Amino acid sequence: MQYSADGQSDGTATVQFPQPGFLASVFRDLGADQGPEPEGAAGRPAPGRPGVGPAGDDQSAPGGPSDPNSADPNSADPNSAAPNPTEPNPDDPAIAAHARAAALTHHRTLTVQAEHDRLADLLRRAALPVSAMDFESQLRHYEPRPYPGDGPGADEGSEPRWEDFAPAEPAAADPEGGASRRLLDSGYQRELAQARLTHQRALREWRTRRAEAGSPAADESRRAHEAAEEARARAVREYNDSLEECRRAYRLAEPAAVESLLERALAAAETATQDLSAPCRAVFRPLTRTAVLDLDLPPLDLVPSLTGYRLAPDGDIVPVPRPPADRATDYLRLVARLALRSLQAADAVDTDEILAGVVLNGWLREPGAVEPLCLLSVDADRDALARTRLLPPETPYEDRDDEGVYADAEQDEALVRLRQLGAAVTPDPYARTVVRPAAQAGATVPAAPDLSANEFAQLVRDLLTRGGLAEWSVRLRGPAGLVATGEGSPGSALPGRWVVWASRDSASVGVEQIETLAEAVREESADRGLRLTTGRFADEALDLTAEESHRHIHLIDGDGVRELARTHLGLPLAAGR
Repeated sequence: MQYSADGQSDGTATVQFPQPGFLASVFRDLGADQGPEPEGAAGRPAPGRPGVGPAGDDQSAPGGPSDPNSADPNSADPNSAAPNPTEPNPDDPAIAAHARAAALTHHRTLTVQAEHDRLADLLRRAALPVSAMDFESQLRHYEPRPYPGDGPGADEGSEPRWEDFAPAEPAAADPEGGASRRLLDSGYQRELAQARLTHQRALREWRTRRAEAGSPAADESRRAHEAAEEARARAVREYNDSLEECRRAYRLAEPAAVESLLERALAAAETATQDLSAPCRAVFRPLTRTAVLDLDLPPLDLVPSLTGYRLAPDGDIVPVPRPPADRATDYLRLVARLALRSLQAADAVDTDEILAGVVLNGWLREPGAVEPLCLLSVDADRDALARTRLLPPETPYEDRDDEGVYADAEQDEALVRLRQLGAAVTPDPYARTVVRPAAQAGATVPAAPDLSANEFAQLVRDLLTRGGLAEWSVRLRGPAGLVATGEGSPGSALPGRWVVWASRDSASVGVEQIETLAEAVREESADRGLRLTTGRFADEALDLTAEESHRHIHLIDGDGVRELARTHLGLPLAAGR
């Protein structure tokens, strides 16, 4: 509305347009014509619009329709912001409920992402190198601590001398000048004054210590300090002596000493992942010089089963599950790193090469389950451990843009290295698909079925090499036995070249296997053949070897194997079950 200089309306109105389309909506609400306004009609109000009425009355007068103070509820201000029916109203209960559901969806997704980040951190920390817990690293050293009452110079029995504190005199510029020239040097005079103060302080402290040295309280305090230091030194000596005793027992392959060292090394390897419960226990079998490690695997629910949450059109919060194959792969990646870490710890601590091999079984122990489930089993001899780099590179599992922290099981480095060691790994841990343990560590005196394939091969080799068969060479090896060749010196108990076929089974050995061994002896140009079994031989096989044509074939049954173990190794082997 335009006003004159005296404050009265001049009868014209000015219309403001808050935003495109707003005026049209106001006109539509008021029932006005939305057509184009005729030229020159800027000062003529349209029907229904505020301004000058048909009789020329000023409609903006007090009490009129356009008076903002009017109580007429039908009056409307074109400059006021009318609600847009196309825009959502934040006060609508449905909209508020939708906003709360969206916020809750986002919060739950962040929680799932935190679980993924924790798994990625565990994968990284489980691959960190472990410190070797050998005997040298466990030795303790004693360093004496000085008595607190002894300050600098306390061990000196003589009185502090001024000559030890006096500053050096400045060099004279004129060699012929007298000593009075040096007295005029202000820097020298300041150093001299400071030295006098230091000497007086040292002299006063020396006299105080001499006065207090003979007091009963000072003597008692010094004696207590010396007794404490002597106790510390004695504790260090006793610990090192016990450690050296354990080392001697370890070198003699005593089971308690070997197991103690292995379990300390395995416990030290867990320091990087203390928030993840995965203890590992060790059992040492001196018969085969093999350590059997039982690793407790983490629970299956450690790996997230969801990728997040989404908000459905009807307002429900819907979880987004992960593909089962991806979840199984992530669990196996973590298990593989834990297994490699345990193998590396056992291999690094065995500096004296007492172990001939390591068997590791990974057990899943679920609450309420009767028996644990074996999801992983590794049977590796010392040569295989030496050929395999157990630890990944320094940055092996960097996040890649295409895969994130997860990778395919066939591409995972830890799983590849386990398979290079001949490990048996479950294809689906969440289906509870178990694998057969390579060896059982329950029995104190193992039987042949309790041994792993590498253990049985090591046992046969030890028995025959100690009997005189040298240059041992394994040609075939499997879970049930092996085929090898060896050659004994002429003066030994097993002279000549031999073909050895050893197996562990409860079935009796028949004539067919004896004929097969005789044929292998001819093909290898060997002198004799040895058929060794932990079971027994059929009567027909015994009769065949009694004939002249097969007298170069020698037989050893289960009783003979146990007798050889007792004779050559000094260790018992239980009868097969």
